[in-house]
Amino acid sequence: MHWTAVLRQDELPDGERRVVEVGGRSILLLSHVGQIYAVDNHCPHMGATLEGGEVTEDGIIVCPRHHSAFDLRTGDVKDWTPWPPGVGRVLGAVSRETALPVFATRVEEGSIWVGVENP
Repeated sequence: MHWTAVLRQDELPDGERRVVEVGGRSILLLSHVGQIYAVDNHCPHMGATLEGGEVTEDGIIVCPRHHSAFDLRTGDVKDWTPWPPGVGRVLGAVSRETALPVFATRVEEGSIWVGVENP
């Protein structure tokens, strides 16, 4: 695991998000209900950025483009391209259901660190 300091903790207040680059990867950092999450900034369905996606109270991020939904803690798929009605199944078939990559985070000495395997 390669750890990189990406932001000061005070630069990511609760409810905020930032995109950072770590090891050549675009990573979305989110501060949600007192926790800091780091996920790949691209939806595994068709690569749309997740930066503007809705985050639910229970920690699910929804892709703003095709509405696939993923658990911030595990990356597990919660819903795969359900929208728009009647077309969602076709869009879902374009790519295989794939979990969202998540990354370890830690806060140390006032900085947020992201851990990436083999950057």
